[in-house]
Amino acid sequence: MVSASKILIGVFNMSDNIGVYIHIPFCRSKCYYCDFFSEKAKEEDFDKYTALLKERIKYWGNISKETVSSVYIGGGTPSILGAERLCDILTAVEKSFKVSSEAEITVEVNPESGKSLDFNKLRKVGFNRISIGMQSSHESELKALGRIHSPEDVRITVKAAKDGGFKNISLDIMMGIPNQTLTSLKKSIDFCAFCGVTHVSSYILKIEPGTKLYSEKEKLSLPSEDETAELYLSAVDYLERLGYNQYEISNFAVPTFESRHNTLYWKCGEYIGIGPSAHSFYKGKRFHYERDIKQFAENITVEDGTGGNEEEYIMLSLRLKTGLVFKEYEERYNKVLSPVFKSKIKKYTETGFLEGDDNHVCFTPKGFLVSNSIICDLI
Repeated sequence: MVSASKILIGVFNMSDNIGVYIHIPFCRSKCYYCDFFSEKAKEEDFDKYTALLKERIKYWGNISKETVSSVYIGGGTPSILGAERLCDILTAVEKSFKVSSEAEITVEVNPESGKSLDFNKLRKVGFNRISIGMQSSHESELKALGRIHSPEDVRITVKAAKDGGFKNISLDIMMGIPNQTLTSLKKSIDFCAFCGVTHVSSYILKIEPGTKLYSEKEKLSLPSEDETAELYLSAVDYLERLGYNQYEISNFAVPTFESRHNTLYWKCGEYIGIGPSAHSFYKGKRFHYERDIKQFAENITVEDGTGGNEEEYIMLSLRLKTGLVFKEYEERYNKVLSPVFKSKIKKYTETGFLEGDDNHVCFTPKGFLVSNSIICDLI
């Protein structure tokens, strides 16, 4: 582990625009599937952490000279801080960094705390995108995941955000929940469409070590791999029929409402992560803060090596529906893709896992399901 001031040495990719991610490590309770860093805290802890964040924001703002094209406040449960603290944090970002007037500025919201959030205040200070963690529109599925909100809380929160002037609103839904069916998944998607949101993130549930679901996985009625694949492919088809175009493995949007912050990651763009467990890719280096508020307070980061090499760029680009654009690769690395790589592409296009032309290659929906193994073979 090293002081954060030492990570800036080395060869790096100059970028005109970067993203800023800010982690809020607090939750009312831990969801059964979650392995993100978060802990319970009291109001006075929220104030102390907000003050600490502002110090770190100023620190990184003094280092960064790039234009910030996206700001994302995630967690944890950012909405637990309340609108006033969130506005205070964003104001610190705008004072410390060169934030574009066209920047996408997102805050994650849990419906339990979000239904009483002052969205009008958030919008006036500069937030322009809301990401709401719904996961399901069914009480039984929410209970199985350990969520503490209800479907009605989601509806109220979406309406409150719209009433506060927000037009760019995303809902999360999860696939592969215990006892979930195609019918219940489609009803959750219908709920998103009925709410009139512009973006849907649809993730396959992963049972991570250290979570409550992991300790109980032998007792759970989880779908098989084939059933999970059917849920995913059906969701892709149904979301697109409802006007939500797939632009990344797990993300769908009404045209022009794709998440710019997430796309920055998949385009191998650079970003600064601020907060315990937050990761960064900045000036060609990857590094992160440990999952520990005390170490974050000491501004200690852990080096993860260089980033942005050719293999990483290919891997991340293929997460996007647009896939790997050959010209962009050639301009970035001043070389053409190898004949061996292109011959491997042909193998997977013939089997229907990849598709493309002389200009690009991308995964098909069924290819996305086995993308990790195919990418390992390609690179």
